[in-house]
Amino acid sequence: MTHLEDRIAHALRTEPTTPSPDLYDRVVESIEADRQRRRHGLTVLAGALVTTALTTVAVLAFTPRPMNGALAMSWWIVELGTTLVLVAIALWLGPFIKRFGRAYAADVFHDNPLTGKSFLVLTDIVYYLIFAAYILMTANFAPQDDWDFTTGLVTAQQVQESVVRIGGILLVIGILHGLNLVLMPVLGRLFSLNRKLSASQTEHRSAPSDW
Repeated sequence: MTHLEDRIAHALRTEPTTPSPDLYDRVVESIEADRQRRRHGLTVLAGALVTTALTTVAVLAFTPRPMNGALAMSWWIVELGTTLVLVAIALWLGPFIKRFGRAYAADVFHDNPLTGKSFLVLTDIVYYLIFAAYILMTANFAPQDDWDFTTGLVTAQQVQESVVRIGGILLVIGILHGLNLVLMPVLGRLFSLNRKLSASQTEHRSAPSDW
């Protein structure tokens, strides 16, 4: 017999193997992982299409139009663009601060991890409330008197106000974030002392009295 025939004969003589006890679980996990990859791919594709559509609309909307030999733009386009910039800053800056603040909060609230997590959640709520209030309070739904508005087009005063709006929210968030960095260790220390004091009082009450 040849070597190949020996191998075939040996394979035929081998007793059937016992299937692995976790074979079914592994097959199910593999199928679920494949579904998740497909869903992730569809999500990425949908996000890319939406981003492309929004970018195209933004380019068409914010491109100045030629008028009387010069490029001109309606006042509401700048107003809408400023609002979109503020919303984009809010959506980007919040997760960015939280990403690099987790380690700081964990170190400050090392004795109270749950309190640290709750503090971060409450900080996020305050952050988005401030951003939403600022955007709503500074939005303009009609041209202002100090814009020298006569033709319905963008003026230098409007551009200046839009820049001040963007700088204003950055200044507000910067000041509040700096105060948060200073006050967070104080709060962490107070919570830690309060917890130790409560534990000490509990032990004192549960200890037997000496007669």
